[in-house]
Amino acid sequence: MTLVEPADILEVKGTETHKLGRKRDHTRDPEILACAVEVLSEVGYDGMTVEMVATRAKAGKATLYRRWASKEDLVIDAVACLKREDIERMVLPDTGTLRGDLVAMIRPHSIEDNDKNVRVMAGLMSLVTRNPELGDSVFAAVMEPRMAITRQLFQRAIDRGEIAADLDLETIMAVSPAMVSHRTLMLKKPVDRPFLIRIIDNLILPAVGIEPSV
Repeated sequence: MTLVEPADILEVKGTETHKLGRKRDHTRDPEILACAVEVLSEVGYDGMTVEMVATRAKAGKATLYRRWASKEDLVIDAVACLKREDIERMVLPDTGTLRGDLVAMIRPHSIEDNDKNVRVMAGLMSLVTRNPELGDSVFAAVMEPRMAITRQLFQRAIDRGEIAADLDLETIMAVSPAMVSHRTLMLKKPVDRPFLIRIIDNLILPAVGIEPSV
């Protein structure tokens, strides 16, 4: 007697033969990740559960766990997707000056969206603080794409002769994210356009040897 494995069981419909157990469908992943971002922005990482995301996305909890083994994996993918979409929509500014380009990068779609993104990133920073081993993967997925664009802006300034080529750009580029994190997590204040422009004029430009003309 020949044993038949479950994966080999065939279902016959009309004249067509279909093998049961189709490939996993990932078409709803973007929708699920968007729901994860919404939940994270509303309740924070600690208050968030996979069940809450499943309910928001009208999906089964088992569906999410087959795709993401843990809440941490789901959150990292969700925020990486959010930042990747922001980057993909972004048109790299070319104003002719480093200050002009940096200021042109400050483009929140609305106060509500900006507030949501800040709360999302605050939740992510909390996750990384409690799980230092996730730092490298979070940086690669979330921070590095934005840093790569900023490097292009600084490289343009170098090519124009606007700033020196031997500057420690990695340290200089870390100033703005550090200030944003401090304002959000420690001071509990919103990050708005005037605050970001002050960082550019009072910290970034002096660090690269440019006197802002405002």
